[in-house]
Amino acid sequence: MKKALVTGASGGIGQAVAARLATDGYKVYLNYFKNEKGARSLWERLTRACGPESAVLARADISDSAQAAELFRSAGKLDLLVNNAGIAQQKLFTDLTDGDWDQMFNVDVRGVFLCCRAALPDMIREKSGCILNISSMWGQVGASCEAHYSAAKAAVIGLTKALAKEVGPSGVRVNCIAPGVIATEMNAGFSEQTMEELREETPLCRIGSPEDIAAAVSFLASEQAGFITGQVLGVNGGMVI
Repeated sequence: MKKALVTGASGGIGQAVAARLATDGYKVYLNYFKNEKGARSLWERLTRACGPESAVLARADISDSAQAAELFRSAGKLDLLVNNAGIAQQKLFTDLTDGDWDQMFNVDVRGVFLCCRAALPDMIREKSGCILNISSMWGQVGASCEAHYSAAKAAVIGLTKALAKEVGPSGVRVNCIAPGVIATEMNAGFSEQTMEELREETPLCRIGSPEDIAAAVSFLASEQAGFITGQVLGVNGGMVI
């Protein structure tokens, strides 16, 4: 059985990705930090639907180097790493504090770095493996009042491209997914009017679902994408082209 680890698996996108991978036949390590209720509910659902070996709870703060290292020691060699854990915040740039900036980069960038660093030695040694980093369309074009979030997600894109070049000769693929507006708890703070305006701005005239991202993960992790690496796949309904 192939093994995958999904960071931030207790959130909307993380849950959909983990569920899709379990359906695809992976044993999925469900990483979470604070939302134990969400992670445990997902674990129960997956083990009932896909078998007792299909999912493993894996609590860790992936922005902490010791916890990240222990997480990957426990999981062992992975076939797939999905760096999905992330935070967002809307704030005027002139109001950003040192703490706002540091927290954003600790989770959204440092966490990806630590997880990649922990997963890659085994992948390189086995000359196989796949890493998928979840960025954002705002990492491609920037978002007003989300400068630190946009900068962090842009860093994830840069890291993806650099790693793809570095580990490609070892048979490891590294790609990035840049979601658009997705119906998750992260966007729950937006008013109904704002969400309607975002829907109207999207050429496909709808808000994306977590399952849209999960489908992209499933494809990029599959053999059908075996000649794809270093790419940024925009799953945004055409909002950013």
